[in-house]
Amino acid sequence: MSSPNQPVPFTADDYRARMTRAAESAAEAGLAGVLVAPGPDLVHLTGYRPVNTERLTVLVLTPGQDPVLVVPTLEAPDAEKAVGAPALTLRDWTDGKDPYTVTASLLDGRGRFAVSDNAWAMHLLGLQRTLPDTSYVSLTEALPMLRAVKDAAELERLAAAGAAADATYGEILKVRFAGRKETDIAADLADLLKRFGHSQVDFTVVGSGPNGANPHHEAGDRTIEQGDMVVLDFGGLKHGYGSDTSRTVHVGEPTAEEQRVHDIVREAQEAGCNAVRPGVACQEIDRAARAVITEFGYGERFIHRTGHGIGVTTHEPPYMIEGEEQPLVPGMCFSVEPGIYLPGRFGVRIEDIVTVTEDGGRRLNSTARELAIVE
Repeated sequence: MSSPNQPVPFTADDYRARMTRAAESAAEAGLAGVLVAPGPDLVHLTGYRPVNTERLTVLVLTPGQDPVLVVPTLEAPDAEKAVGAPALTLRDWTDGKDPYTVTASLLDGRGRFAVSDNAWAMHLLGLQRTLPDTSYVSLTEALPMLRAVKDAAELERLAAAGAAADATYGEILKVRFAGRKETDIAADLADLLKRFGHSQVDFTVVGSGPNGANPHHEAGDRTIEQGDMVVLDFGGLKHGYGSDTSRTVHVGEPTAEEQRVHDIVREAQEAGCNAVRPGVACQEIDRAARAVITEFGYGERFIHRTGHGIGVTTHEPPYMIEGEEQPLVPGMCFSVEPGIYLPGRFGVRIEDIVTVTEDGGRRLNSTARELAIVE
């Protein structure tokens, strides 16, 4: 039995199954295979987390063939220690040799391959020079569902990360805001995320007063004042999986307008979460939240998509945005985070991570969504 502090570890069989599914998905998409560079896709598929450098490392997944990891010889010992290594064949190359020739021997010379979005251009160009009749497409474009559907062990990690972010929010409400800089509150958030088990803090957005009207405002030297609305958006990785939550607080009592705008966003966020169920297109989540904000006359002030997927990174497919017709599937996890942003004045955003269940959706964040009053 696992606990939030010690989740069930992934095994070589888990990684083998993921790689098999990826190769099968490539075949179904009419691709000759998948080429995976260091980064989140490689971590998800193998458990291996090398540094992404000028030395080529690439996982080659082709339908009906065993997975092969091409690595620099000097990094082979580390690759052999990866949890997923027993499911891999390692093919190493030494400095001074051509890694693209080694990789080319594993590929269909006329095939079309999906390539990790974060692959270095020099590596892709090297393969194209060696195999001029091959073609390539981004992994996100070709296989957007590769990491989208989480298994039980992944959901356990995401729930633990969400609970840690909730605990962080509970504690940040106890600190003093007025008279302190945004960077001070951001540092508090980072410290709390780490205290509650995050190994990596990816962002701590603190947008006070007019800075809250910038959805991705980076905490700065502005001193938070009495009467400020303050947008808090923070998250990172715990047990290798992401947290991401937003709440908006107010220093002292809000004005009637501020309370009204917050109530509208809260209603929109509730509508977006209530729209989650299997078979519904991703865009319907955006439509549900956006309809509420538009109805109250703030449609032009909701300036971003309603949500994004989350897993081994805090932003990944699928995206809750108009035009995304991918149907929701049980096990998908994504944010629902509508907002209203009034330039020069204030902003409001409320965000939860939601996972699709067999008959609806379940929030992985449970903190109060009412406008909290802080000192």
